[in-house]
Amino acid sequence: MTLKVIGAGLGRTGTMSLKLALDHLGFGPCYHMSELLAGARRNLPLWLDVVAGKPDWDTIFEGYASTTDNPACNFWRELADHFPEAKVILTTRDADSWFNSVSETIFSPGHLASFAAEPISTFIRGTVTRDFGDRIHDRAFMTKFFRQRDAEIIAALPAERLLVLPVGAGWKPLCDFLGVPVPDAPYPRVNTEKEWLAAVPHDPEHQPTPDQAEAFGKAFIATMRDQAFGG
Repeated sequence: MTLKVIGAGLGRTGTMSLKLALDHLGFGPCYHMSELLAGARRNLPLWLDVVAGKPDWDTIFEGYASTTDNPACNFWRELADHFPEAKVILTTRDADSWFNSVSETIFSPGHLASFAAEPISTFIRGTVTRDFGDRIHDRAFMTKFFRQRDAEIIAALPAERLLVLPVGAGWKPLCDFLGVPVPDAPYPRVNTEKEWLAAVPHDPEHQPTPDQAEAFGKAFIATMRDQAFGG
């Protein structure tokens, strides 16, 4: 199996909803941060190799037909080159809305502090927050980066290979782009800020064990899928 779809949108641009949508449409399994966690003991060393400049994309995505969300979205250019037949989906939203969301969730100080231990710290800094550094809480910098990044992706890829998918666009543009029928089910709308805060541990004093990380990843995927399509 090789990647057929590459999600280039940053985390908190509807990436979990897109993961479930791609799974539902037959373009799964779809890789996502939750999938990385669900197989943390296998996956983390592979991403540490990416940070060290030794990516093995075929092994990382072995068994997956698509990918979205962190950390893969930050390597969209490398993945687009490595999987030249794959289509690319840029999920997006208003830049200020995105900044508000990441500031309350994945980039909140408490959540970032929970990744202070090694080797997870090296992974996060090298794949997820690498473009932001100490300006991760600077609204002007982050929103400008978000807009410029979207423009860079749109400029880099031919229109027939790229779908720009705003949050809330629903099934039709996605299905038209992939050449599949629109399902008889609502498009997934999951992992809102409120749901994320309720589901994700963010205790900076608590470093999850590999067992706990994998259990959380599997449970989170199952919960989101049940919420989207019914248990």
